[in-house]
Amino acid sequence: MSIRLFLCFLPVAAICLQAVPRPSSDTRLSDDEPKHLFPGTGFFVKNRNPYNDREAKEWFLEALTLEKKNDDKQALKLFEKFTKRRSDLIFTRIDKNIIVGPEAIFRAAALREKKGDWKTAFTHLQLIANAYPSYDFERVAESLMRIAERLAKEKLPKKWGFLPRFRSGAEDRGRLNQIADLARGPRFAPRALMVLSEIALKDDKDEDAVDALERLINYYPHSHLCEEAYFLLGGIFQKRVSGPSYDQGATLKALNFYEDYLILFENSPPQGKRETIQSYKERIRSAKTRKEVALKSRRELRQTLAASKFEIGQYLEEYGKFFLIRWKELGNGPALQFYNEAITIAPESQAARAAEEKVSQLRND
Repeated sequence: MSIRLFLCFLPVAAICLQAVPRPSSDTRLSDDEPKHLFPGTGFFVKNRNPYNDREAKEWFLEALTLEKKNDDKQALKLFEKFTKRRSDLIFTRIDKNIIVGPEAIFRAAALREKKGDWKTAFTHLQLIANAYPSYDFERVAESLMRIAERLAKEKLPKKWGFLPRFRSGAEDRGRLNQIADLARGPRFAPRALMVLSEIALKDDKDEDAVDALERLINYYPHSHLCEEAYFLLGGIFQKRVSGPSYDQGATLKALNFYEDYLILFENSPPQGKRETIQSYKERIRSAKTRKEVALKSRRELRQTLAASKFEIGQYLEEYGKFFLIRWKELGNGPALQFYNEAITIAPESQAARAAEEKVSQLRND
């Protein structure tokens, strides 16, 4: 009986299914929603249209007055209205054209930095860089770089004077990466990449440091920071060297970077256009120390590589007949080749002296 009832209801179910409208592509909300730089205002329905010019001007002038009276709290409240919606108003004040939207956000960022809320200040400045490309970018980029360095290196101010703020290495690296992408050019990007590499090394993120330093030397080869970048890259790969009995890929990379460093920067780069005399003198002093370390490291790496060549030569001499094709014809040739390479790479090393004895012995046999 139940089977008969089921069969009776089948046509009705089919009709109901046909009557249900299928969702069209227009009903998708999350996937196709446009991304807005400004969050907008309004509780139930967001308004992202630009502010009315008259209203924007009144807010801006009132905020300037409050700022002059040191009423930072109320001034900040008005300035931060411009972080919600765009303003395209430009007006002249004291013979100076003011672009209200970015100028208000810039002043809001300055007040946030003053209060110790550096993360919000950075977000405001980033909004200017993305939303108002005609605004004074160097002014914005300089502030972005300063705040990013403070966030990465200085002790973070407490929130409300008593709540501690915690540093995030991932956030610091993200901010500096954003600056390097936004500020493509020799003034800010090299500095951002160098600080990014320093933070990555401090957080034991060697791959991130290598990426930042290689971008620096490839994209900005004329920057004076390249001198330190080559040195740091040599040090990163030197840490990966495990000894002569292991793969020598890291040894060769470290050796190449140190040799490039010593050849390219025999003399330190001249003072940069925007480098202070004090920074330049400090860099020259640091470069002397780096050069001494690079010379010592190059010598040690060559000794490691020579010892590795000697060990390979020994292995070929003893076991080559078991796996080399035409080993009878080749004789001691492969082993001699590696012994000679050990002598050439580090002539004054212990491995070179041992290799010389082996070469003499094999040639006399």
